[in-house]
Amino acid sequence: MNLRNILLASTCAAIAGPAIADVNIYTTRQPELIQPVMDAFTAETGIGVNLSFVDDGIVERLRAEGTRSPADLVMTVDIANLMQIVDAGVVQPVESDVLTSAIPAELRSDDNLWFGLTTRARVVYASKERVADGEVTTYEDLADERWAGRICSRSGLNNYNLALLSAVIAHKGEDGAREWAAGLRENLARRPEGNDRAQVRAIWAGECDISLTNTYYMGQMVNDPEQQAWAESVRIIFPTFEDGGTHVNVSGVAMTTSAPNRDEALQLMEFLVSPAAQQIYAETNYEYPVLEGAALSDLVASWGEFTPDDVDLNELASHRPASVRIMEEGNFDGYSRR
Repeated sequence: MNLRNILLASTCAAIAGPAIADVNIYTTRQPELIQPVMDAFTAETGIGVNLSFVDDGIVERLRAEGTRSPADLVMTVDIANLMQIVDAGVVQPVESDVLTSAIPAELRSDDNLWFGLTTRARVVYASKERVADGEVTTYEDLADERWAGRICSRSGLNNYNLALLSAVIAHKGEDGAREWAAGLRENLARRPEGNDRAQVRAIWAGECDISLTNTYYMGQMVNDPEQQAWAESVRIIFPTFEDGGTHVNVSGVAMTTSAPNRDEALQLMEFLVSPAAQQIYAETNYEYPVLEGAALSDLVASWGEFTPDDVDLNELASHRPASVRIMEEGNFDGYSRR
């Protein structure tokens, strides 16, 4: 290239301004669940987003890559996973008035290391045929002997169930939680197995009458022809704690310590709590927005209203070791009816 062309290229670059970097995300969420909101961000800002699905070992990967990691953000679900990332020291605090004003304090970390983007409630799915309205109103009800042989559950060591048990600890202390877990175990219809949707299938098949399942699975089943019959066989009940509300958990985001494209990543984080992005989340994933006033999807709204429990998720994370110990010592997963 001669001098004239070099000068021309430099002039064009100066006029165009600096190149806009893409945002790189490691996510444990299936990319198709969050791609629509990423597309909306790109359409609004011109900033591209690269999603890398990391089903397992996300902490190990970030540690191995260290400062060379291309990841700007980590997106995952459940407070336990978010705290694992924080405890590993692979994320950095983010100061943003936009994030702290949009997200309730109980749905983000005290030190701005993680931020909730959506919530999901852990509720009761009940047989329309075999469970009458009003039979289940509280989580405490599930340990009552009238439910003996009527409850299905996935593993007690699953993150969702551990988070719920952590909420029980927050309300009733470790002794009360141990008693509750033992009562729930005695009421199981079968050994814990399968995922949340497998529990609803078991209700449809007549193997049990109720299960603990996250709300968004109803949306997924309703829109899957092979699972519509399962969804139609149950209704969602929003139990509460006797001195609280309905247990909720989060999907969330954190910025990595390496974050090569920090400014663009922060733009994306702030976009994710905008009304437009929160509505896309609600429509696509059948989850609840963290932004007050953001619209629910019609399907999610049809399940009814509930009052979220106000226990801080940071507190729930602190109870996780005790929850694991209670489930293991009580042999929750080893239970089978004789």
